[in-house]
Amino acid sequence: MSTVAGRPRTGLRATARIVAEADGRGGTALPVLAGEGPLAPRRTRGTGPEAGVMLVGAMSAPLGGDHLTVRATAGPGARLAVGSVAATLALPGPHGEPARYDVHLSLADGAAVRWLPEPLVSVRGSDLRVRTRAELAPGARLLMREEQVLGRFGEAPGLLRSRLTVLRAGRPLLDQELSCGPGAPDGWDGPAVLAGCRAVGQLLVVDPRFEKDPPTGGPLGELAAVTPLAGPAVLISAIAQDALRVRELLDEASRTYAR
Repeated sequence: MSTVAGRPRTGLRATARIVAEADGRGGTALPVLAGEGPLAPRRTRGTGPEAGVMLVGAMSAPLGGDHLTVRATAGPGARLAVGSVAATLALPGPHGEPARYDVHLSLADGAAVRWLPEPLVSVRGSDLRVRTRAELAPGARLLMREEQVLGRFGEAPGLLRSRLTVLRAGRPLLDQELSCGPGAPDGWDGPAVLAGCRAVGQLLVVDPRFEKDPPTGGPLGELAAVTPLAGPAVLISAIAQDALRVRELLDEASRTYAR
């Protein structure tokens, strides 16, 4: 197989795997923590019964043509927090091919996962398709943050297509898709979507306690909105001119809705 700068012409394939299980002593063990290529998961100090994992970028990725996958499983009663050391840059490849970044989460009854990576930056000329799929048992809790930045400073964005699908007890809880940048459907930068902003983010909170105490929807200032879902969950969406402001809005929402 031919290579370009040490990479196969067809792109890099890499998978990271994380398995968290209750250790029977009030904590959480990580019997599986493995990565390939640019995906290097590392255990970090957790909080209380929670196990912490950081995804470390071992090389530049994803480039056009790459296909990266992260799979995380939390067993009954496991507590897991996953973050990343730095922002992820979606970069153009040598042949104009799209890149793919897939995240698969599986949460058993009584599991609690905090999925809090750093932002994804869509670099000019890149083409990235992100798909996140989470499957939750009825008694699981999930806090998930997604943030995307359209281009580096002073730079036009690439094409970014992102889809988030969440199932609870096998039934759809959330299924949404956002496309931004050159080649996206018309109107992505208009007043009904990003309104000229360069950063977008969302915070999803799935928690059985919302069954008895559902959150109230509505605006959260001028740049964010709270949307209760048809289940014990709430989605907070935010836009801003920069990633720092998006993070501030989502952190504010996290203090209110994630306990």
